[in-house]
Formats: sequence, structure tokens, C-alpha cells
Amino acid sequence: MTSQVDDARSHIGHQFPGGAYRIAHWENWLLTDCTGAEPLPDQLVHPIALFHAPILGSGISITELFALFNVTGMGGVSLVGYDWEYFQPLQEDVDYQCEGRVITVERGDTTPTGWTETMAFQIDMLDHDHQPVARVTNTWRFHRQVS
Repeated sequence: MTSQVDDARSHIGHQFPGGAYRIAHWENWLLTDCTGAEPLPDQLVHPIALFHAPILGSGISITELFALFNVTGMGGVSLVGYDWEYFQPLQEDVDYQCEGRVITVERGDTTPTGWTETMAFQIDMLDHDHQPVARVTNTWRFHRQVS
């Protein structure tokens, strides 16, 4: 068991490929509409966009992230926290650079069938001057089976 935990910790600092994401007007309209809210003025993006825009822009998918940690199937995975920070308003039709990385991996409880690991990743959305616009930190818990 220890070698698998140590291996998971080796991913701390792992950089995602990176890339850009643009939230189009139609996308912002749909996101706003599904929350039952009125569109925001001045092409401001609804905050719900931070659920998906950073991960899509960072060049990695949730499936690829789980594969990095050798996690298969959804039964043993929980999203246990997310933190959104805004430094500037997000605007429609603006390209934001997205840079992400794994920031922590911690061993959790040991059970008769395995143990848990908690992993957090962070993605920064940056403007064209490379200034921070938003930061998303998501924390996931994986249940590891004894093999």
C-alpha cells in the first residue's frame, strides 16, 4: 500500500498542459438561463462558468486527471470541496489562459478494504497580460482498494 501512496504524492506539482478558454455569449446565456437568473450587464460571465471553463482550458479532463491517479469508475470518487477566487470580472468572448497543477495529495483513513487519498488541483485563469482573473481549487477524495 505504501508504494501506491508514495506514487500518488509524486504527482504534487504536476503541471497540466495548459491552454486557453473563451466563454462565448451563447454559452454564458445558457449557463445563466439554467440557473434561473437574469443575464448580467456588460457581457459579464455568470460565476457558474467556473465549474467547467478552467478545466477545459487547462488542457486536461476530469477523466485524464483520474487516470493520472489510477482511479477508475466513479464509485470511489467524491468532490469534497471547491474554492473560487475572482481577481477581475470574467467577460464574454475573451481568451483566458489557463494554467493548472496538482497542489496536494494526502493520505486519509485506512479501512479494511483500502484507504482514502485526497487530492487538490488549482487552475489559474489569466488575462492577455498574464494577470490573474480567477483561481479555482478543487479537492477530490479517492477510495483506494487493497489489491
